[in-house]
Amino acid sequence: MNVLLITCDQWRGDCLSAMDHPVVRTPAADALAARGVLFARHYCQAAPCSPARASLLTGLYQMNHRVCRNGTPLDARHDTIALAARRLGYTPVLFGYTDTGLDPRTMDPGDPRTRTYEGVLPGFERRLPLPESSEPWLQWLRRHGVAVPEPGLDIYLPAEGQADPPTGAPARYPADRSEAAFLAEGFIDYAAEMGSSPWFAHVSFLRPHPPLVAPAPYNRMFDPDTVPPFVRAPSMAEEAASHPWLAYALSCQRKEDFVRGAKGPLAGWDDAARRQLRATYYGLIAEVDAQVGRIMAALADLGRLDDTLVILTTDHGEMAGDHWLFGKLGYFDQSFHVPLVIAGPGVVPGRRVEAFTEAVDVMPTVIERLGGRAPRTLDGRSLSPFLDGSEPEDWRDCAHWEYDFRDVATGAAQRAFGLDLDDCALAVIRDREYKYVHFTALPPLLFDLRNDPGELRNAADDPAHAPARLRYAEKMLAWRARHLDRTLTGIELHPDGMVSVE
Repeated sequence: MNVLLITCDQWRGDCLSAMDHPVVRTPAADALAARGVLFARHYCQAAPCSPARASLLTGLYQMNHRVCRNGTPLDARHDTIALAARRLGYTPVLFGYTDTGLDPRTMDPGDPRTRTYEGVLPGFERRLPLPESSEPWLQWLRRHGVAVPEPGLDIYLPAEGQADPPTGAPARYPADRSEAAFLAEGFIDYAAEMGSSPWFAHVSFLRPHPPLVAPAPYNRMFDPDTVPPFVRAPSMAEEAASHPWLAYALSCQRKEDFVRGAKGPLAGWDDAARRQLRATYYGLIAEVDAQVGRIMAALADLGRLDDTLVILTTDHGEMAGDHWLFGKLGYFDQSFHVPLVIAGPGVVPGRRVEAFTEAVDVMPTVIERLGGRAPRTLDGRSLSPFLDGSEPEDWRDCAHWEYDFRDVATGAAQRAFGLDLDDCALAVIRDREYKYVHFTALPPLLFDLRNDPGELRNAADDPAHAPARLRYAEKMLAWRARHLDRTLTGIELHPDGMVSVE
């Protein structure tokens, strides 16, 4: 069996036509879901990129892998999906990036890898890199006759007009020369080279991650005037008043984080600009979906589709204007509800699973489908029962995630709240009835999702919801106790010999 793990960076979970989105159309993801299983209530465990990918690729919650922010190193002692694949006889290869900060204790102080979080997850061989500089892609563009400006990242400026406010103008490169096309072509060449040999590949697309500019025709595929309305308070001031952390997050958002060539506070954009950004985001989803379809067609042509386990997911979601926010942050579903589709040998086709599943479940699932045994240390559980068409009796009834807003380099968050480094964190428990958000050192939040699905009214201090607040706080405490690091906890050194429980 081959394994193809595809991540499309920053793809939020409701943005698939298979999820009944009113605007977005994703024919490739939908076709994959028809061949396999769509997990409708799938959640990542952290944000932004490095923490989210650490959970996906180690099978651990953030409280155990402790990758708190982009740039936090991943402890070298942790197992990874790539190392597990090696133990099962594969040579895992990477197309794109894993945003892994490597353990500095394993390197000399002068090693350049200590100055970046763009390292490669242990176990992978980097076949085709796509770092933030995008230089490999830019070189590919030059070889294909596309004019690349100086500096090279100005390729993300629109082909015409100004970047601010965004107008939906096309990118400077054609769709068949996008970053997604670059990675897809590299993987297709690799799959052809492998012939009938088994392989394990991770294709890590940048899109629909910012910069928010799309090549034609995707830049005009969605009308800004017909995108779904934003889920938010009537004004930014009212949204900010709901919690101190949210007020701080809104004050920090910058235009340049989302649009190349724009500058200033994101609050300066009106609703027309925000709708345009949402439409462009949808266009980028459609563009990367087309490249996923291209990969599936190539595998079919090579005769490898039926013997390939395909996992399509992302690292985290995107606010896309909801709650007056863009990006991936905080506690809202938009940042943590993500797509997951799995298809391949032995998978019962055309199934939609409504149970709560989590990114940490991917690693044990892959290990089990390849005939291995997932280590007891993993926080996730294999999704194989769902793939086989059954229902586990003791499956979880909720999802959990964490978000750390410390700022090690500048200390900005710590100063803003008067908190110590390790106080800048929150954890979430979310089921079908409530969402409880526990801050280490700030007031909690409680949302009654049955009556407030938009998460607009904090019920944490409402006496009528006091029993629910206590119940969910206790459930979160039990969850944390149950999932604390279990590396050696299943072993007992005994006079009659070591006892081990797997």
